[in-house]
Amino acid sequence: MRLLVIEDDPLLRHSLTEGLREEQYAVDAAADGPEGLAKASEAGYDAIILDGMLPGFDGWELLLRLRREKRTPVLMLTARDAVPDRIRGLDAGADDYLTKPFDFEELLARLRALIRRSSGGGSSTVEIGEIAIDTATKLVRQDEQVVALTPREYRLVEYLALKRGCVVSRTELYEHLFDENEDTLSNLLDVHVSNVRKKLGAAFISTRRGHGYCIE
Repeated sequence: MRLLVIEDDPLLRHSLTEGLREEQYAVDAAADGPEGLAKASEAGYDAIILDGMLPGFDGWELLLRLRREKRTPVLMLTARDAVPDRIRGLDAGADDYLTKPFDFEELLARLRALIRRSSGGGSSTVEIGEIAIDTATKLVRQDEQVVALTPREYRLVEYLALKRGCVVSRTELYEHLFDENEDTLSNLLDVHVSNVRKKLGAAFISTRRGHGYCIE
């Protein structure tokens, strides 16, 4: 899953970015309103963490502009905890609201819930035959035995599982699995697909020639 963190405080932005990467997310970051809106508009993020007070224009204005073209799930993260501020954020199109200071584990749980809701899922576990993908613990089990996947392999499995039955293009997979600093012209995706098939079975991920990949 690919996230965008829009936060002007450099220390918090770095902390969030590194913490989320440790949780197996691909993460991009922006430091102000114009940069954040540009990235949010151009890329297909699975969720956005948005600070309220930003240089250029604030998070509420960014959200209003973004909602004219995209429905990307947005978690507002701000020190302004007054009820009118929360109402303003939700009315502008925020999907959730968390005030600073916050607990990182709660942030992760809220992000997982946002992503599940946006993909139409209600449970944190996706079951595909004898394979179970737990989006809360980031573990994959086959016949109740944990299968050792790398972080990138897990993200591939989770994304395709949440899109089960749909053909996902290579372009979309690169957009959601890799951050802006990685080379999208490499054959990394093919390598990860091959490794997942070796671990979970050759038929687990289907190839649609000229279209992409699918978990049926």
